[in-house]
Amino acid sequence: MAVSGINNQVAASYEKLSSMKQINKAADNAAGLAIVNKMESQTNGYDVGTKNTQTGQDLLKTADGALESITNSLQKIREISVQAYNAVYAPEDKAALQNEVQSLKDGIQEVARNTEFNTLKLLDGSMADLNLAMNPDGTGMEIQMANATLDTLGIEDYDVTGNFDISKIDAALEKVTSARASLGAGSNAMDSAINYNQLASQNLTAASSRIEALDVEKEVAKQKKNEILQQYQLFTQQAKQEEEKKKAGLLNFM
Repeated sequence: MAVSGINNQVAASYEKLSSMKQINKAADNAAGLAIVNKMESQTNGYDVGTKNTQTGQDLLKTADGALESITNSLQKIREISVQAYNAVYAPEDKAALQNEVQSLKDGIQEVARNTEFNTLKLLDGSMADLNLAMNPDGTGMEIQMANATLDTLGIEDYDVTGNFDISKIDAALEKVTSARASLGAGSNAMDSAINYNQLASQNLTAASSRIEALDVEKEVAKQKKNEILQQYQLFTQQAKQEEEKKKAGLLNFM
């Protein structure tokens, strides 16, 4: 083998031992490198899908926390409504209770209009659906976001000073409960997607590592062999050059 060929093999061994990989460029193993690159692309897709899904879960938690607050306010309004129906309350007492109800309604409207995630309004009706790219190919799931404003809940004009009727409050509670159940189901689906993505990413990483894995003992032995050959060829080349110089000197002498 020519000196240049030995030198290339020695350099290749140094590169492999430095990276601890048997494939560093296409010349090492073109087919193996193509497979590894494809696996890395898929792994990156799963990792991005996991991050997207985790961000989606954070968004759902924000929305659910706001809906929990609205649920508590609706429950309080219902309690006040039952209280106001008591015959012992004079009109002015019921008016005071209505002021409390109005304050709670204002709070609900405030939460519905101002709950946001990364500047996105979540509960005012402007975000009809949440499209989440959970998979490595960009596909995923769609979650319907709730509209929790007073008019959508049907309690914008709710008043406890008139005839007793809590059906609107019960209907509003049912809407909010249904919305929270939908968010909960979405969050559970996201948990499954995260677990799948992480497992798939780990498996692909392990498979890629096996393809790239370097047999260090074998490569070190190969490197030492090539270094010996390299030194031998350099020695023989130098000896040949010295011999040629001597011959040239004799010819000149003659």
